[in-house]
Amino acid sequence: MFIDIHAHAYRKPFFQLPGRKPWPNPDQLIEFYDQHEVEKAVLLPLIGPEFYLPQANEDILEAAERFPGRFIPFCNIHPKAMWNDHFTKLEDVFKQYRDAGCKGVGEVICNMSFFDPFMTNLFRAIEEMQWPMTIHVAHRYGRCYGIYDEPGLPGLSETLQRFPGMKVFAHSQTFWAEIGTLNTPHERAGYPKGKVIEGAVPKMLRKYDNLYGDLSAGSGCNALTRDEEFAVNFLNEFQDKLMFGIDICSAPGEPHHVSLMNFLKKLLAEGKISQTVFNKIARENAIRLLNL
Repeated sequence: MFIDIHAHAYRKPFFQLPGRKPWPNPDQLIEFYDQHEVEKAVLLPLIGPEFYLPQANEDILEAAERFPGRFIPFCNIHPKAMWNDHFTKLEDVFKQYRDAGCKGVGEVICNMSFFDPFMTNLFRAIEEMQWPMTIHVAHRYGRCYGIYDEPGLPGLSETLQRFPGMKVFAHSQTFWAEIGTLNTPHERAGYPKGKVIEGAVPKMLRKYDNLYGDLSAGSGCNALTRDEEFAVNFLNEFQDKLMFGIDICSAPGEPHHVSLMNFLKKLLAEGKISQTVFNKIARENAIRLLNL
């Protein structure tokens, strides 16, 4: 059985961006999970205006209540919440959501710099809570969502150093493109192909105890499937720091929703990763890191 470290659901999907399919609702996710050996999922609210429309944390808590044991609720607050002041004690809000059952923060998609005072205040509050944070890293400002960082991920690197008590579950095209060295900075916006020459991500996973890899979406799957030989070594080396995820952003059931699942099962069947490694990435790391 898998645990999906990265899931989204809207209580009642309504607004639809041009060219995009509607988001799933909780019932659709559960139906999909029952068909594909997914025991439970971390449900992440989207609250920033940079992508889609803001979502209430209470929708996430309601879904977790409707399906006991199936959804692990995270909460989310914009860094400028409450007083629009970068000294605001955001942990006062987080504590209320912790008491309601939330296990972490995310997905943080604010299109701001890691060095922005509002962002560092958010990180300070999350570290105070001793919580994990799921982040989306962005390659630029504007017409984009996610925390902005430059090639080589210096902003993420400094953040991990400044807040060692905050566990970061990192994700996005920009983050996973840097599993390898970049031919051009533009590769950070998409899904690079071809053989991997070790880049920033493996080096940072070795260096920072508080960095973890969220393998969800096409970005995480592409990082592995573009070079199977590198992927096998990567999965074995970082077996304690990687977590399976799907990141379904439309009605479940599209072929790519099972791509990572099938790839991991293939490596296991071929003996390229052990059952121990498979279990850690599929579920056990999530259980350990979230104290389930």
